[in-house]
Amino acid sequence: MNNPLASRLRPTELCDVAGQKHILEKGKPLYNMIESGNIPNLIFYGPSGVGKTTVASIIAKKTNRALRKLNGTNASTSDIKDIVAELDTFETQNGILLYLDEIQYFNKRQQQSLLEYIENGKITLIASTTENPYFYIYPAILSRSTVFEFKSLEWNDIVPVIERGFNFLSEENKVKLNIENEVYEKIAKGCGGDVRKALNSVENCFFASQTDDDTKNITSEIATELTQKSAVKYDREGDEHYDIISAYQKSMRGSDPDAALHYLARLLEAGDLPSACRRLIVCACEDVGLAYPQIIPIVKAAVDTALMVGLPEARIPLADAVILVATSPKSNTGEMAIDKAIADVRRGHYGSVPRQLQNRHYDGEDAAVKGQFYCYPHDYENHWVEQQYLPDIIKNEKYYEPAMNKNEQAAKAYWDKIKGRK
Repeated sequence: MNNPLASRLRPTELCDVAGQKHILEKGKPLYNMIESGNIPNLIFYGPSGVGKTTVASIIAKKTNRALRKLNGTNASTSDIKDIVAELDTFETQNGILLYLDEIQYFNKRQQQSLLEYIENGKITLIASTTENPYFYIYPAILSRSTVFEFKSLEWNDIVPVIERGFNFLSEENKVKLNIENEVYEKIAKGCGGDVRKALNSVENCFFASQTDDDTKNITSEIATELTQKSAVKYDREGDEHYDIISAYQKSMRGSDPDAALHYLARLLEAGDLPSACRRLIVCACEDVGLAYPQIIPIVKAAVDTALMVGLPEARIPLADAVILVATSPKSNTGEMAIDKAIADVRRGHYGSVPRQLQNRHYDGEDAAVKGQFYCYPHDYENHWVEQQYLPDIIKNEKYYEPAMNKNEQAAKAYWDKIKGRK
């Protein structure tokens, strides 16, 4: 059986790698390192299918080193020992370039086993990861490596790769192609910036299309059908998950309903209804808050409805609620106030509850002044009476400051009048 098209078309020169101009363009640091042949230990960080393995293969070829590949999902310490055993043999006289894919799955001990050999230069490590290396890679490995970030590709970067894929299959199978113009764009946009996924779609479209005489007719309909779900890039445990929910809430906080709906759509297409609901409620409380407090039960009702009906209908109440949150006035005074209060409690800055607020009706013999002396506010005009509520040690603390929005300023004006403030 043939290798996948992505493997058969893997570039052998840097100029053929799709995208990544920020690190691979002539004159850029990584380009210069590769051309010089003096390769340090490297960590390639970025989403799958954007050229990390391809660049490692090109480096091995240009430096004339023996390339060995391991994958962190299934490799073990014994695999590393087998590679170490090859050192100083005829086949590895120029050294070994170890490409370790998904290094984040190697535990601390496994990563430590590499240190001696990457430090003395006998093994040059190129590790790749789809996760943030500063969170997942052992610090001693990081300190001995240079990190380069590979970015997700734009759809127009992938179109030339798709054209090359179709041409390759045409020559390989000795068949002519009749490709509708929209096919290239549909596949490029449907692969979510992943070249490997794009070439898989090319291969699927090629073999799923009908042949008339000696010509395959590849239509936009079949391209749409075979790529319609592949654009959703999402991992509930990975950086992409946290990036999207962060952008989702920040877009609502930033009063941009269009961006908020975009990120909601990405969450829903990935089937992550719980995250979409949870962040929506948090944003209503944290970012709209007292500027429009009625929004909290409204959003809660929308979330309850969404969870009750499930997808795809859940998108409707959630869209309504997201637009409402994004376009509402904003205030985080409630969050700021409780955070200040919690900070005082955590550092021990508090005292005994004032006697008039305590839940007891008699005083001990040691009490200098006996009696609770609690004033019941409803017995007074406007249902308010001045008395101390905070403990003595913090009786002058101020946690809540009203924001300059209509709702909070109305409440402030009312209480300033009742309490006789100017």
